[in-house]
Amino acid sequence: MVKRLALKIFGRVQGVGFRYQAQTMANALGLTGWIKNRPDGSVEAAVEGPEEELKQFLAWCYNGSRLARVDRIDYQWQPAQKQYRRFVIK
Repeated sequence: MVKRLALKIFGRVQGVGFRYQAQTMANALGLTGWIKNRPDGSVEAAVEGPEEELKQFLAWCYNGSRLARVDRIDYQWQPAQKQYRRFVIK
């Protein structure tokens, strides 16, 4: 069953390749959705796909890219909206 995972990731996650690496991971897992920088220095994402792959993506987010430092992730499971055909960086 396809689900949606809405995330807000806090820490040193801008300017360290986090979005690019997240896109690479999402593509490897066959997920769709988007990721973008927020004005407050966090990163926001909405990711859709099978629950098991979403759990793998969430686990990756806790470590992030090599230069990132993830302090906290707020996330919420939601019904899939099926708006995206691929994973994009906004």
